[in-house]
Amino acid sequence: MIIKPSTTYTGRFAPSPTGPLHFGSLVACLASFLDARAAGGRWLLRMEDVDRSRCHEEFARQIPRTLERLGFQWDGDILLQSQRTARYQAVLDRLHAAGWTYACGCSRREIADSAFSGADGPIYPGTCRNKRLAATGNAVRIRTRPGIIQFNDRVQGPVSQRIAEEIGDFVLRRRDHLFAYQLAVVVDDADQGVTDVVRGADLLDSTPRQIFLQQVLGVPEPAYLHIPVAVNAAGQKLSKQTLAPAVDDESGCDQLNRALQFLGQPVVEGTQAQQPAALLEIAVAQWNPATIPRSRFCHIP
Repeated sequence: MIIKPSTTYTGRFAPSPTGPLHFGSLVACLASFLDARAAGGRWLLRMEDVDRSRCHEEFARQIPRTLERLGFQWDGDILLQSQRTARYQAVLDRLHAAGWTYACGCSRREIADSAFSGADGPIYPGTCRNKRLAATGNAVRIRTRPGIIQFNDRVQGPVSQRIAEEIGDFVLRRRDHLFAYQLAVVVDDADQGVTDVVRGADLLDSTPRQIFLQQVLGVPEPAYLHIPVAVNAAGQKLSKQTLAPAVDDESGCDQLNRALQFLGQPVVEGTQAQQPAALLEIAVAQWNPATIPRSRFCHIP
């Protein structure tokens, strides 16, 4: 595949290996790959396996093999979040030293009983903000502050959120000492030099929290593009929990064309669609983010 040289764009695909690659994950993978390669940029692969209670090494090995059979090639080594806990703890220690974090002993039930519902569940009311609890055995939260976080998503348009009022102080490390997605993804993107994040719109409401963390840590804010999430006939997001079938890599070109159709892109037909790598090369040349449906959810074709 001919790639235009670039020193600015770095994208990534970062699945959680909780199951095999399904169609919804393939769509996110394809969108991030096409956007990076069309810009002449780097495309990284990262396994977001920080939650070891849900992720499995079997799928962390299987997903890259499936991607290879589908014609995808990534740059550099695969980054594993499960190997970066010392890095996350170092950042958490830095935040604590600067007065940004505190320990929280509230259970989910206690929060639900005393909180209003917000953009992403109950709004944490700040119960433990001034209790000076020990971090051991408790969750660690970041102190939010009043104000609006705004960004312009390349597909979904303008997004704004008042984190303090709509989310509250959010968790960076759980009481079981597993690091939260919000912290891990911000640290990883910064360390890997990610300039553009292309992912599903189910993460759109998480983005203001990540931008807030980027501001607190003084790291660059990537550009964001959130594609529609693939849902089944019942309107459920494709996932392990909704029994989404694994992508059939034996029919790789058909699967890639289905994903292109979902993304509002031209399908690749004829002899050009006989090998996944060749199909992807044509798809890169035809990539047009302006034709991606401006919706948070779309049914699979």
